[in-house]
Parts: sequence; C-alpha cells; structure tokens
Amino acid sequence: MLKKLSLAALSVAAMSLGTGALASDCTIKLGAVLPVSGPMGQVGERIANTGQFAVDQFNEAGGVKGCKVEYVLRDTQGQSTVGVDAAKSLVDLEGVQALIGAVSSGVSLPILTSVAVPSKITQVSCCSSSESFTALAEEGKTDGFWFRTYATNRSQSAMGAYLTTKSGFKNTAVIYVNTDFGVGLAKRFEQDIAKLGGSISTMVAYNESQQSYRAEVTKALQGNPDSLFLVAFPVDGATITREWLALGGTDNLIVNNSLRSDDYFQAVGSKYLQNLQGYDSAQPRLPSVASFNEMFEARFDGPPNGPGLHSVYDAVSVVLLAMEASGDITGTNIRDNIRAVTSPDGVEVVVGPEGFKKAKELLAAGKTIRYVGATGALSFDKNGDVQAPKMTWKLDGDKNVETGYMSTAEVAELIEKLDN
Repeated sequence: MLKKLSLAALSVAAMSLGTGALASDCTIKLGAVLPVSGPMGQVGERIANTGQFAVDQFNEAGGVKGCKVEYVLRDTQGQSTVGVDAAKSLVDLEGVQALIGAVSSGVSLPILTSVAVPSKITQVSCCSSSESFTALAEEGKTDGFWFRTYATNRSQSAMGAYLTTKSGFKNTAVIYVNTDFGVGLAKRFEQDIAKLGGSISTMVAYNESQQSYRAEVTKALQGNPDSLFLVAFPVDGATITREWLALGGTDNLIVNNSLRSDDYFQAVGSKYLQNLQGYDSAQPRLPSVASFNEMFEARFDGPPNGPGLHSVYDAVSVVLLAMEASGDITGTNIRDNIRAVTSPDGVEVVVGPEGFKKAKELLAAGKTIRYVGATGALSFDKNGDVQAPKMTWKLDGDKNVETGYMSTAEVAELIEKLDN
C-alpha cells in the first residue's frame, strides 16, 4: 500500500461504481492504536469494536472514494513503548496516513511526539484527556496533527469536585494512577475541591499492574476520609476498591469515567457499590445521538454505556470524511480537512450509512459539510480540543443509570467559577 493514494488513481478505481459500491482492487488503511489487553483491555476492546463499527458503516456507504477502508488495529497493551512501536509499524509498514488512539494520555503523547508529528500523520484520540496536549499545541509542537473527540481533564476534575461536594463529603481521600492522565487530574481535583469548600485527607499515587495495592490503600485511609475519589482503570481499580473496602474504607466512592464499566462492577461486586457515583461525557439530546444509540444496540445487543464508545465512533468518522474530502490522501490533507467536514457553516450530515452517503455526495459536489455525530456537532478549536456536556451516574442494582446532566454551557460556567 503506497503512503499516498492520489485522487486520480482513486477516481479511476471508482469509475462505474454506483453510490455504495466498492472497488475490489483498492483499499485504504486506517490505523488504530488501542489497548485490547492489559489494565485497560476490557474498556479498550469495546472501544476498538466500536471503531470497526464506524468503518463498516462507512464501507456500506461506499468506502472512501469507492475504495474499501481496512481498519488495521494494533494493541498498545496500555504501555507507551508498545504503543509507539505499534504506531511506527502502522506508519512504516502499513502506510497509514491517520491513527485512531490511543486511550491513555500516557500512550497517546509519545505516539504524537515521536511518530505522528515527525511523520506528518494525523492522530485523533477518542479518550486522552490530559491538558498536556493543549499545552503542546499552544507551543506549536503538534503542527496541527492532534485532535481528540473527548473533552480535557479540566472538565473531569471539575465534575469530580462538583459531585463530591454536592454529595456533602468534606474530607476526601484521593487514589490516582501514576500517569500523565492521573497526575494531572488529581492535581486539578485538589484545586477544584478546595474552591468548592471540600478538603483532601490524603493523595496517593499507584503504579499499574500490581497484584496488590494494600500499602497504597492503607496510606489513603489515614486521616479518616469520608469518601474516596478514585482515578483508575477497571482491572487495577477493582483491586484497589476491593482492598479499600476490606480494610474498612467507606463505600462513598466517586470514580472517574474509565470505571463506568461492567467489568469493574462485576470484579468488585455490584452489591458493594450501591453508594458509588461517577461522571462521564454525555451526549446532547439530538436525533443523531439517538440514531447512533439505536444502531449500536442493534449491532452489539446492548446500549453504548461505557467510556469512549460515542467518541471513538466520531473519531473514526471525521477521519474518513476528511479522507473523502482530500485530494491526495496524506496525513497533511486529512489534518487540513477535519475542520472542513465539521464546519458550522456546512450542510448537516449525520451518523450511519445513509448519513455517510449524503456526506460523500455533498463533498463530490464541492459542498462544505457539518458532521453531527454520536457526540453531537463536533467543533475543534485551534488546539484540536472539543467541549462536551457531562453526566453523573450511579449504580441501581447492577446497572449504571444517569442521575444528572450538565450542558456544555453549564460545564463551561462551572469551570469559569473554579478558575476565577
């Protein structure tokens, strides 16, 4: 597969094809670097499958310029070195011009700086929320090749502090994963909860993939906390939670979005988590979101309740639409067309094969489009960041149910209050 696939070549390959038809002799590869094993494997596998779902629907609509899209997935194992090697393989051996991923900020960041930017490859993450990416972009070090369809840590810490103090907790312990994501979120949470009248009893970092976290939990229990804010991923999060409860910790738990996972609930035991609360990105109350939810449930026999599912669908979709809008399919052209296919002034197109067909027809006619996806109408700022509404949730039996909704404007208002 050549690294560049010219418009002329694609046009010839696609000749005589009706809308929705695929040429049998041309393929365009889309790379994905996601954790389908390791501490985040349970979450990552669902995210990866949802990315494939978006590719399948785009192929049903005729692929990119009549060519079938091949979704080339590589497992990062949630490790930065493995992720970088996987990304290099996708770029150097598979010739991909765009990468979806990673999930963890600590994996996405080295991929961006050592693979995507030097190779001029567009990288779009569904889930990496560290503010380090915004800082890099502000410094001009991403060259515009970085985008994400998930809001930054700034909104996560604000929601965690809001939920903790709204619940009446006054003395909160914090246990957080010792990564760029976890450290950044915990530090912001410490600042935000103080602004809202709460306090921190202890802050304890942990390293991933340990058999036991008894020492960390024992340290976190000092100071008699009335609640725990846990920043973790499902496997390690379950171990920490079990040991926290076994050592007498309160069941007043506030957890980050990654623990909105059936695997986490089952590993701990839902009956022990009935006072647990969490937050996550929410989707606007729009027809496109409802349509995605229906199509997802038909494909996977269950609703898209979990981190990264809506946002990875949109990450894949905007990349494929940007490919469709490009002349030569290069990382630079994909980068330059992502905002063109999410333009506020464009003709609205929505999720699913019919929406993608309409988008392709409009682009072929030289029109500007506005993709309104599984997370609503995407709008990337100069740093590749997006804003999003938030929701709060709790367990009801063994099901996680929404308990509150905060619009994008309300989230921005909360952050402004905390920052002033």
